Formats: sequence, structure tokens, C-alpha cells
Amino acid sequence: MLMVLFLLAAWGCRNPFAPKLTESLESGDLIVTGQESPEEVLQNFKVAYTFQDSLLYSDLLDTAFVFVYFDPNEGTSGRFVSWGRETDLVTTGRMFRHFQVIDLVWNTTYSNWENEEEGEIRKGFDLSLIGTQSDYRLSGKAVFTFRKCMDEKWRITRWKDESDL
Repeated sequence: MLMVLFLLAAWGCRNPFAPKLTESLESGDLIVTGQESPEEVLQNFKVAYTFQDSLLYSDLLDTAFVFVYFDPNEGTSGRFVSWGRETDLVTTGRMFRHFQVIDLVWNTTYSNWENEEEGEIRKGFDLSLIGTQSDYRLSGKAVFTFRKCMDEKWRITRWKDESDL
């Protein structure tokens, strides 16, 4: 009887819905990194989107973060619009709550440079947003600018969307 209780207690600590660790390690795709390089930040970006993890996502953004995109409906011929970290966190949180599945695929790296304190990556992406009432499939390019922070983690200071409309 004691052995049965022990086995039930051990089984009760297991989450049957959590992915197996070996599955994540085999794919190498969804492992949280220490953000020791700009590439590792983008790895965590993918994990944050996939698991809709707003805490992980917030750790990717520098306190001076700015998101920039071109809005063709602004003014007479469109203009670049930007927002800061707090607005981005609220917007991303809403996206995480609205869609049941978010799938981000990083594609071609068009340019990549870094020194000891800053870096930049220009990368293509495919983004699928699947909800109960609507699905969206987006492809584009983004330019991410990074800086190494005092805690030795790299964070995004600027994200410029260069996607075609």
C-alpha cells in the first residue's frame, strides 16, 4: 500500500501536458538561452512567442526599447510610426491572449554584426497567428538592434519592421 501511494505521489508531480525535455533538446529549437549573444536573444524571442510567455518576452527588451514600422495610412503618403517598451509589452500581451497558436520561424539572415557592447541582425521571418475567429500568416523582414546590459545579457533596443505591405 505504501508503494502505491509513493507511485501516485510521484505521478502526481508530473505534468502530462508539458513537452518532454528530450523532445526540446532534440529539436534544439525551443530552449531558453542565457541571452549571451544577439542570436540567443532571437532564440528566446521565438520561445516567448511559441509559449506566449510575456515574462520571457519582457526580459528581451531593453528599457530604452523602440519598435518602428511604416504605416501607409498615416499622413498623405504614409510615415514611420514608433512606440516604446511599455506599449509593446501591452500590445504583445494582447496578441498572446487573443491567439491560441503563435508560430514564428526565423528565415534568412541578411546581415549580422556585433562588437563587445552592441549588435544588429537583419532577418527574414514567417509568423502564423491562429485564433478561434481568425488566422493570419505574415512574412517579412526585421532589423533588430541590441546592446549588452550591465547584467551581461543582451537585449533588443530597437526593432524595425521592414516588411512589405
